Amino acid sequence: MRGLRTILVEQNDLGSGTSSRSSRLIHGGLRYLEQGEFGLVLEANRERRILQRIAPHLVWPLPFVFPIHRGDRISRWQLAAGMMLYDILALFRNVRPHRLLGKRRMLEAEPMLRDRGLLGGARYYDAQCDDARLVVATARSAIHQGALVANYMAVRSLERTAGRVVGAQLEDRLTGERGVVRASVVVNATGPWADRVRRMEDAGAAPLLQPTKGVHVVVDRSRLDHRDAVAFTSPIDGRVMFVLPWGKLSYIGTTDTDTGEPPDELSVNTDDIVYLLRSANARFPSARLSVDDVRASWAGLRPLLADSDSRLASSRSREHALVKGSGGMLTVVGGKLTTYRSMSAEVVDHAMRELRHREGRQRRMEARTDEDPLPGGETPDLSQFRERGLELGIPADSVDHLLRHYGTEAAGIFNLGGADRRLLRRLLEPHPAIEAEVIHAVRRELAQTVEDVLVRRFHLYYEHPDQGASVAQRVAELMGQELGWDAPQIEAEAERYLRFVDQERR
Repeated sequence: MRGLRTILVEQNDLGSGTSSRSSRLIHGGLRYLEQGEFGLVLEANRERRILQRIAPHLVWPLPFVFPIHRGDRISRWQLAAGMMLYDILALFRNVRPHRLLGKRRMLEAEPMLRDRGLLGGARYYDAQCDDARLVVATARSAIHQGALVANYMAVRSLERTAGRVVGAQLEDRLTGERGVVRASVVVNATGPWADRVRRMEDAGAAPLLQPTKGVHVVVDRSRLDHRDAVAFTSPIDGRVMFVLPWGKLSYIGTTDTDTGEPPDELSVNTDDIVYLLRSANARFPSARLSVDDVRASWAGLRPLLADSDSRLASSRSREHALVKGSGGMLTVVGGKLTTYRSMSAEVVDHAMRELRHREGRQRRMEARTDEDPLPGGETPDLSQFRERGLELGIPADSVDHLLRHYGTEAAGIFNLGGADRRLLRRLLEPHPAIEAEVIHAVRRELAQTVEDVLVRRFHLYYEHPDQGASVAQRVAELMGQELGWDAPQIEAEAERYLRFVDQERR
């Protein structure tokens, strides 16, 4: 949008790392008030408002309650003071102002909460998001502006001229083809992989990151029977954590532990799961959740800045840093999903200064990413699109699913079904996804594998008991029609997804 020729390469699928394994929240950072990070909270509240405006189908308001029990690390007066400060830092432009609740009102709001020792709490508002789709939508917005974007394109080494990084040796992981891309400015925005890429520039580069692992588990919402999102302090270690609604499911998170696991090999272990379930059971005692109740799980690495004072993982700063390496490569590390847009603007500001210094060329300095809607976010009023879907005979829950995932772009999926009515069929009952979404994911959303479609494009993997295993073959067939796969490759792609599911289950 600033007139730069731009290419983005990603070694796996877009968002397949940390960005699709978050708490799915665009939040002001209530718990960061404890750490005195008022600037981060102010920035996050501003960015939350912007994202709700430019992507209303992907970022939506979510009511929370925060119960306080006797003996909790946070007292009622601390919560009340924090809530007031939270509204102030939101410039009183939160979805709604907070409300303090007594014990009776809290139990009216969430009847399944443990009543013994309950003192009251508060209701406040933040926003939930579809993290994986937000990543894809942002990349597609760049494509619409002229950027070149390629997933499954790995950086194998960096190109240099006179010691300066001027590009990268790339490998297409789907075909094995290799080639070189050159650029005046190279940006390393690889999250947990940032230190690994920096070592391509300088083998002796000191680590910038001290990652922590965040794990979430998915259970049937009926087991907890909660009405809204619930924030609470774990009775095990006092950390703030969440029980969050996702349709008929709930996900519980998150852990925040130091780990030496490589980002390519991150796993969920029994200790992680037991910690989350014990914490939730302490607040919802009738749930009696066990490991057998876990439908799915995910783990992500937070690419947090290394902290010399060795603070607890959960209190480590979520601020970000921009570092220029010995070869001139710009590396951005730290930060959080909520503030990705403002972090990006800062990086590109710096890149523009580099270009002016090196080449003396002036380029546009304005990019209205705070106003330009992401694909599908042109309007929050989707009533006419809903009527169109119902006219086609699509079940109401599938229409609502399409509008939530695609916004105004649901019209394109309706058109696919209008041209071939077979594509209006559901992929796998009772999940609301339809076959036309697979075609859309390949044509418009850069999906290259069955996993891309079922895990990140519409989350059937997390939302159906068989995790999409029984439709892997059908999805591969639909993708194969678009991508030119022959019968053996269709079989191989379906089998690859089944291996992925088996590995994740184990």
